[in-house]
Amino acid sequence: MSLPETLSVLYRGPLASCDYDCPYCPFAKRRDTPGQLRADRAALDRFTDWVAEQAGANPGTRLSVLFTPWGEGLVRSWYRAAVTRLSHLANVERVAIQTNLSGRVEWLAGCDRSTAALWATFHPGQTPYDRFLAKCRRLGELGVRFSVGVVGLPEHLADARRLRADLADGVYLWVNAAEGRSYTDAEAALWQELDPHFHYSRDPHRSLGLACRTGDTVVSVDGEGTVRRCHFLPTELGNLYDGSFAARLRPRPCPAASCDCHIGYVHLEPLDLYEVFRGGVLERIPAGWGR
Repeated sequence: MSLPETLSVLYRGPLASCDYDCPYCPFAKRRDTPGQLRADRAALDRFTDWVAEQAGANPGTRLSVLFTPWGEGLVRSWYRAAVTRLSHLANVERVAIQTNLSGRVEWLAGCDRSTAALWATFHPGQTPYDRFLAKCRRLGELGVRFSVGVVGLPEHLADARRLRADLADGVYLWVNAAEGRSYTDAEAALWQELDPHFHYSRDPHRSLGLACRTGDTVVSVDGEGTVRRCHFLPTELGNLYDGSFAARLRPRPCPAASCDCHIGYVHLEPLDLYEVFRGGVLERIPAGWGR
């Protein structure tokens, strides 16, 4: 099995539990059974072992990993251990995870902070503002790369403005367009003032037939090791652990009519977002921001 020189892997295991109760999320306050948690831990351990093994199996490949759990991963010890372990592997260029920052952050002191990064989301009404801000400031003290974002709902605007004012200038604040919401130009301008790249999120991108890096140098992997182009396309490319996916990696156009999620459209080549987010594609940090 031969892999390309660079490969980004978006991993989403069976974990679906979250400690928050966001009204716009179907996984709010969902709980996994002990058996489901054990299965998630075993799947994650298997995945991190695979990444480590590639140092010998594919020494010319640089891997980047983004964990995109349906639930909150960092309240689970095995996700903290996985990020820490992967950050120290010589064949890993970046390891990042999406998180609500509800858990402790001191464990990041044990990571290689030049490799580990966080994609953090602030959910007003789910956690005290001051608590969230204090964790962001602690991340800065620890030297952790991170971005912070909010969902662009009208009721979040005041908190988003406050957060932008209180965060260090070098911390990028992103805004996700609320799912299914249409923004007037006046409404969009309010969010654009906070996030200079909000226009990329404002409306779904027409993607049918466009060149996309997914399925070539970017793949999605689930807890069973099933490899797909991305989280939003069901067609399977093979399995990570038997290596069957590797022969199917190649450039190909997007078969979907549109793409409305950052972890998908950031890989559309005509948008040139790899240049916009150069050095921080997975953790959503634009070039020129952060460390």
